[in-house]
Amino acid sequence: MGLSIDDNQAKYQIRAYKPGNIQVNDQQYTQSVIVSPEQLIDNWPPQTINELTHEHLAIISELSPAILLIGTGATLQFPDLDIYGDLINEGIGIEVMDSSAACRTYNALSAEGRNVVAALIIK
Repeated sequence: MGLSIDDNQAKYQIRAYKPGNIQVNDQQYTQSVIVSPEQLIDNWPPQTINELTHEHLAIISELSPAILLIGTGATLQFPDLDIYGDLINEGIGIEVMDSSAACRTYNALSAEGRNVVAALIIK
């Protein structure tokens, strides 16, 4: 098995995740965050998937991603379509997964230079 150099050019990269803690670059976060290759929004209000509202995702439109990864916390839970349906209508691809999987997927897509945003619920 050969090793290759990680040449991810994203300004913001997720280094670690566990319920209650996300590490972006060298900074630890204990609240939900939104991460894109060029922008980080910390202290994002919903701390559990049950708190997520349509208004919490409104900022995603301004970021204009091709793909939005919604990390739902420690377990996979699907929010109501009403919460993110407008983003689908804008042509944004939506993937819902637990936050651990969303972090891994974000890193893979950002390493490919994809226009991806991860909205990560902390708990």
